[in-house]
Amino acid sequence: MIDIFQVDSFTDKPFTGNPAGVCILENEIDEITMQNIAMEMAVSETAFCSLNTMGLRWFSPKVEVSLCGHATLATTAVLYYKKLIKENQTIQFNTLSGSLSVKAVHDCIQMDFPLIGVEPAAKNKIRFQHLGIDEKDVVFAGKAGEKDFLHLKNDRLIREISPDFERLVSIPGRSVIVTSESSLPEFDFISRNFAPWIGVNEDPVTGSTHCALACYWSGILEKSSLTAFQASERGGVVNMKVMKNNRIQLSGKATITIEGVLKI
Repeated sequence: MIDIFQVDSFTDKPFTGNPAGVCILENEIDEITMQNIAMEMAVSETAFCSLNTMGLRWFSPKVEVSLCGHATLATTAVLYYKKLIKENQTIQFNTLSGSLSVKAVHDCIQMDFPLIGVEPAAKNKIRFQHLGIDEKDVVFAGKAGEKDFLHLKNDRLIREISPDFERLVSIPGRSVIVTSESSLPEFDFISRNFAPWIGVNEDPVTGSTHCALACYWSGILEKSSLTAFQASERGGVVNMKVMKNNRIQLSGKATITIEGVLKI
């Protein structure tokens, strides 16, 4: 039997933010079982934390992913809730993206992640068509690792995007990040993230994409501390602080909505 949770990340209200599955394991289990559990959970990512090694792995319903912010936040919230870590105690997760430092601080989780650079890339007109984006509205087209990165003229355009996912997934891709400066004074920028190639048409709130978004917007806005809103239907708030040595501190709140036991 496995202790299993569902946690809404980057929010303090149930049914908003990004839901993540969290499995707390005494010892790591095999990849096939982890993938099957992620399919059963049917959320964008399910995290598996092995207490004997502090190994942390993330699976979407279709594939293992190398970095996931909201499921890392969710895992830390569960460990704190279960009293397996203390407030302000820094712990290290061993992951496919290296060692990640996290801690629970009062009412939020702070995570030390790698900063991801954004490089210019050719405009993909076919992808724009499938996203429902007009090329004239694209300020900048780039790549953030494997992910497409698009800066649009304003946040109204971001909110109105309605992709044709069947056509979008017919061409190669990993995910598409769309972003613009925010018209609301409480946020520096907004974004959305579409990833049908890994079984997630739209990810509600994506911690890992903010590693690239913060890199991009900190340069444009000339700010090292940023607050952003991911404008999915559920929505969520991400706080960022760009640090030295190509690192970023991501922080947000979490709400545990489901606690149970998986009988396998």
